[in-house]
Amino acid sequence: MKKKRFVCGCLAVACGMLAAAGWIGSCRSGKSGAEAPPEAVERADSSAYFYDICVDSLEVAEHRIRRGDNLSLILSGLKLASGSAAVLQAVDTLLSPGKLYEGLSYHVLTTRDSVPQVACLVFARSRTEHVIVDLTGDSVRARLYRKAIRKEQRFVEESVHSSLWQVMKTQGIDPILALHLSDIFAWQIDFFDLQPTDSFRVLYTESFIDDTVSLKLSVDAALFIHQGRTCMAIPFTQDSLPEFFDAEGQSLRRAFLKAPLDFFRITSRFTNSRFHPVLKYYRAHHGVDYAAPTGTPVKAVGDGKVIAMGFQKGGGGNYVKIQHNSIYATSYMHLHGFAGGLSVGRHVRQGEVIGYVGSTGLSTGPHLDFRVYRNGIPVNPLDMESPPAFPVRAELRDSFERVKQRFLQQLNESKHNDSLLIKINGNEGTMSSSEG
Repeated sequence: MKKKRFVCGCLAVACGMLAAAGWIGSCRSGKSGAEAPPEAVERADSSAYFYDICVDSLEVAEHRIRRGDNLSLILSGLKLASGSAAVLQAVDTLLSPGKLYEGLSYHVLTTRDSVPQVACLVFARSRTEHVIVDLTGDSVRARLYRKAIRKEQRFVEESVHSSLWQVMKTQGIDPILALHLSDIFAWQIDFFDLQPTDSFRVLYTESFIDDTVSLKLSVDAALFIHQGRTCMAIPFTQDSLPEFFDAEGQSLRRAFLKAPLDFFRITSRFTNSRFHPVLKYYRAHHGVDYAAPTGTPVKAVGDGKVIAMGFQKGGGGNYVKIQHNSIYATSYMHLHGFAGGLSVGRHVRQGEVIGYVGSTGLSTGPHLDFRVYRNGIPVNPLDMESPPAFPVRAELRDSFERVKQRFLQQLNESKHNDSLLIKINGNEGTMSSSEG
């Protein structure tokens, strides 16, 4: 099946773009001779702007946050005319000292005088947000700058000749789309048993910053034909929770994820007698071992509360145990480390990262020992059929049917019309999944 891929629409979202006037003085037209920084944008008046700061008469130097750096230390090394205290006070509500992560950039903009003066500072708060500090006025002023986000909706139709991941790479599609589809259809499709006759159609939205840097990819709707059976994923929101449903309004989400890792290889299964590679004798292994590189994120398979975590001397190493309800609990062992902020008593959501694959305890290599307990008794995770989440409620069925028909029409029209324009509603890059 020939691939069809096209841009169905573009949405540029201007996020808090503020005028430069009055912040660093007037901008002179024309260049002053020095090269503008790579991030600078030339406007119609031939002036160069860094974010929204005119830099015709300024030098821009980029720096990186290093291990052990803090805001006070950085400011003290700049010899600011206004002093560090004034800057710290100005950025107090915009730039938390604890958010200066190693590797993030900051820029120092200085005048081209015989004795250069710092005119402006720009600190990266994230990939899209920067804190700009103006030092040219009578007082120090700070503000938040958000980069514009451009969104494109695309359609892809493909046959699966090998793995889903390989299909994406071969056709030049971001392979992260394969991960999203695997998550959405985790309980409907066996992705380890895909056939050459399998195929899929998907509408997805990709967000960009700086026009070409991919920021986020999300699935809008999808249809997957697996071994002759058609599976649909229709987005719909109820109880303020957006999720995917099949054609009958049954949730594709389950009470538990299929596995706590995205990419893995099963190296040991649930058994009452397994030769232990460290202890060198046979004993029960009431879990499933997933081999993966050290540092691979481990996710909670369902909503629940952390009831235990720490180091298990009996062989489990770093471990986390979660109670999901009155019946089920899960355990995750041999972790390299825990997710930040995780603690006993904390509630976690399905899919939330709780730790990272490691080889602590009695282990010969990096892997996750995953266990499921039903009423306190270990059960085989691979044989467990997780119950579905709640279907579309009766009073919302009419709204769901309208949403379903809209997406089915778009999937079908996209298949036959490469020039179809689909409008995107909302700020998250997905179409509205509720009807007023």
